[in-house]
Amino acid sequence: MLGVKHLRTEFGTHERPLVAVDDVSFQVGQGEILGLVGESGSGKSITLRSILGIVRPRGRVAGEILWNGQDLVALDEARLRRIRGREIAMIFQEPMSSLNPLLTVGLQISENLVAHTDLDARQRRARAIELLDLVGIPAARNRLDDFPHEFSGGMRQRVMIAIALASNPKLLLADEPTTALDVTIQDQILRLIQSLSRDLGMAVILVTHDMGVVAETCDRVAVMYGGRLCEIGTTTDVIADARHPYSLGLLRSIPRDVAPRTPLYSIPGAPPALNALPPGCAFSARCPVAGRECPDLRPKLEAIGTSRLVACHHLEDAQAHFGPREAAQ
Repeated sequence: MLGVKHLRTEFGTHERPLVAVDDVSFQVGQGEILGLVGESGSGKSITLRSILGIVRPRGRVAGEILWNGQDLVALDEARLRRIRGREIAMIFQEPMSSLNPLLTVGLQISENLVAHTDLDARQRRARAIELLDLVGIPAARNRLDDFPHEFSGGMRQRVMIAIALASNPKLLLADEPTTALDVTIQDQILRLIQSLSRDLGMAVILVTHDMGVVAETCDRVAVMYGGRLCEIGTTTDVIADARHPYSLGLLRSIPRDVAPRTPLYSIPGAPPALNALPPGCAFSARCPVAGRECPDLRPKLEAIGTSRLVACHHLEDAQAHFGPREAAQ
């Protein structure tokens, strides 16, 4: 349904651009959930916003974003608005601040319906009730005229999903939809997204920094770092047999059978700033197996088997460094 080819998003001046997304390519099929995983600052959210064209005018987007045969990068703002919300919808990261505190949730759902459907006022209200019921809000008819502050964090996130689903989109962009929610509510939201994707045939791109969420929810996973793709493949392949040092580090950071008072593993260092990205591998400064060529020579995404792409100069060294435990889990 969606084909992203050589996507590049940059900010700042043309002479000294800050590149947030650099040569990213992937595809998403109907009814498929693609996980986009990486630390904060990896370029995940900017990738989603680039697809919708909402980084403009400050951001510049290049490459191709093919949606139903048309390139979204080439569309003007008026034509993009006809696609946003109707065909491609987005759940933003923070429901506490994404909902307007001065408007009822019913009115905020209705805004989408006014923009993208021909329903009259009575039909819009009925549709809003239907949507709140669909996302599991009890007594939906009675909650329609409530304000966001009258809902819990989990219920506000459900309202955000209801707004995104109002016009029956074919692609849902979910930007860390479970941020700041407790584990029980997180599980409910993820199961809801899975069931909606399955029942409606809706494609989903799920942004997260949690490999556990990816393992539970996604069909395929793309690992991002420094605005670039490190590894992409089926969730089973990447979780069970990760190859890139960054993927292996993320998996090792998940506590498993750790004895009390044992220090937990974390990837040393921090992601590079956009104005300090090396010309070669973006992960080279933090990589335990980086060679002399890594900071200067950018690795290409190369196929491993039939369903995996990995960008690394030292795959065998990475496997040896992290050992069979991380490589097998």
